[in-house]
Amino acid sequence: MAKTTITEVAPDIFRICTLVEDFNLQFSQFLVRDEAPLLFHTGMRGIFPQVREAVSSLLDPASIRWISFSHFEADECGALNEWLTVAPNAQPVCGLIGAIVNINDFAMRPAKSMNDNEVLSTGKYRFCYRATPQVPHAWDAGLMFEETNAVLFCSDLFHQWGDMEAVTHSDIVGRFQDAIITTNAGPFAHYLPFTPNTIPTLKSLAALKPKTILPMHGSAYIGDGEQAILEMAGMLKRTLGGS
Repeated sequence: MAKTTITEVAPDIFRICTLVEDFNLQFSQFLVRDEAPLLFHTGMRGIFPQVREAVSSLLDPASIRWISFSHFEADECGALNEWLTVAPNAQPVCGLIGAIVNINDFAMRPAKSMNDNEVLSTGKYRFCYRATPQVPHAWDAGLMFEETNAVLFCSDLFHQWGDMEAVTHSDIVGRFQDAIITTNAGPFAHYLPFTPNTIPTLKSLAALKPKTILPMHGSAYIGDGEQAILEMAGMLKRTLGGS
């Protein structure tokens, strides 16, 4: 059975991480414990029982109010309907494109669609939605930034292979570069596009000055998030942009 761990990575934000050894990859969901609890990423349906058990150790799963994610993909929202069944008052939260193109048909309840820079309050915490088409990938992509503690929920950005520690203060750009090189040499090559909007989008995220960065795959990062994102932008331009 895959290993699932729980770590508080920021105030009231818990990383629920499952290592899938067949992929040599961690899949993390992030639970925000607040007046209106929020779950960011659902995980795949196959790991739903383990993730639900982990959530149950932190709060009543039925109390979850919001379920969010970056884009339409199995590890992002594959177990969405399972969570909507467990949490009868929960509602998906995503960008307008994601709601119209995918979620309002896929999910058992319609999504709350958010515009760029719109803010969702869960009580003590404020989540600013940032539309990021094709960053990390997919037309419907968007990210959440928790403004109170400067926490960026960044989906597949800063992807790291392997069984990594829950939190690091060290360089994760190098790990991300290694992941890209490894991925581009295998069957999942080209999973991360580089478009004319990539660098401007990353610069806009860097300007948020996150203090904590929460990737789905690999360690959470605590440190100078602005510098890390700018370094990542330069690395992506060199690695994927042809210069």
